Amino acid sequence: MSLQNPVFIPGPTNMPEELRKAADMPTIDHRSPLFGEILHPALAGVKKILKSDAAEIFVFPSTGTGGWETAITNTLSTGDKVLAARNGMFSHRWIDMCQRHALDVQIVETPWGQGLPADRYEEILTADTGHQIRAVLATHNETATGVKSDIGAVRAALDAAGHPALLLVDGVSSIASMDFRMDEWGVDIAVTGSQKGFMLPAGLAIVALSPKARAAIETANLPRTFFDIRDMAKGYSNNAYPYTPAVGLLNGLKLSTQMLLNEGLENVFARHHRIAEGVRRAVGAWGLDLCAASPDLYSDTVSAICTPDGFNATDIVTHAAEKYGVAYGVGLGEVAGKVFRIGHLGMLTDVLALSGVATAEMVMVDLGLDIQLGSGVAAAQDFYRNQSVQSLQAAA
Repeated sequence: MSLQNPVFIPGPTNMPEELRKAADMPTIDHRSPLFGEILHPALAGVKKILKSDAAEIFVFPSTGTGGWETAITNTLSTGDKVLAARNGMFSHRWIDMCQRHALDVQIVETPWGQGLPADRYEEILTADTGHQIRAVLATHNETATGVKSDIGAVRAALDAAGHPALLLVDGVSSIASMDFRMDEWGVDIAVTGSQKGFMLPAGLAIVALSPKARAAIETANLPRTFFDIRDMAKGYSNNAYPYTPAVGLLNGLKLSTQMLLNEGLENVFARHHRIAEGVRRAVGAWGLDLCAASPDLYSDTVSAICTPDGFNATDIVTHAAEKYGVAYGVGLGEVAGKVFRIGHLGMLTDVLALSGVATAEMVMVDLGLDIQLGSGVAAAQDFYRNQSVQSLQAAA
């Protein structure tokens, strides 16, 4: 793998040089006021990214998986009932975690490539007249399949059923790249990580809690120590952590949120959509299909691309790494060997995306797929050229 080439995996993502430098800082006393000058702006920046006025932000030295564990252990108790759809590898893993914590998970099996079934959620929640379901899990962007789900529709299902369950959302591969409206969608806990839209190394689990979720902490009895929100909140009040924090990564998060907000959130989302659409145009020109079942489900951070029956899609990833030094994502779980994934999030531009499209095209031709060399690149170029002109005209 060449360190000179950008990566096209759906995280960790490419890092801007200024963020790499911000995370590479001298040791400071993390119990001094100086640490507070890093911590609190980082938390405030995340809150703005989430479009929330009410949320409290907590950042743990961990990854998105630790964020999932923070969400469930701080708000639920042994035997509590949870509602979740399994429509990809990451929804599956969160379900598995809940089961390991002795939670009673009602699973709605959903075809991989489909979004969350909000209508089915509403039926189940309406039938739960005793309000035994304590939480609804929702994966906003299923990284394994390139599927974006409608979190607003899930909230509408809860509201239509008049159900008080908490809404817990995995936004690991969406937040800071795709529009996320924590307050508007009534999200009670949002989970993300540092290594995707925030363009940092892996190492931070970022968790946002609504006042309702914060109140649930007092009655939850699942064991938690490292991920105890109460301990973290006490530390924050003293400009500190209950243990040693990842100071460099937090300094990077402070700068990352500033960069995103300076670009303008709507511009960030539009950039991701534009880059993703160029990749999708290339996929269409290749004569291939996306794993996502319909355009309303297309993710703006990762495209899972189906290869012809009988072809091992993992060979594309292996060949790209060995011959061209470029990284793509393999298929996971039920779509292993059936798809390869192009990540198009974080520090990415039209020009960088074209290099990823071009390399994928060379790899597929090398491996004998019926792809016309240059077809996908031309389709993406045509889209980017026209979009760039429209964007410049609109700005003028």
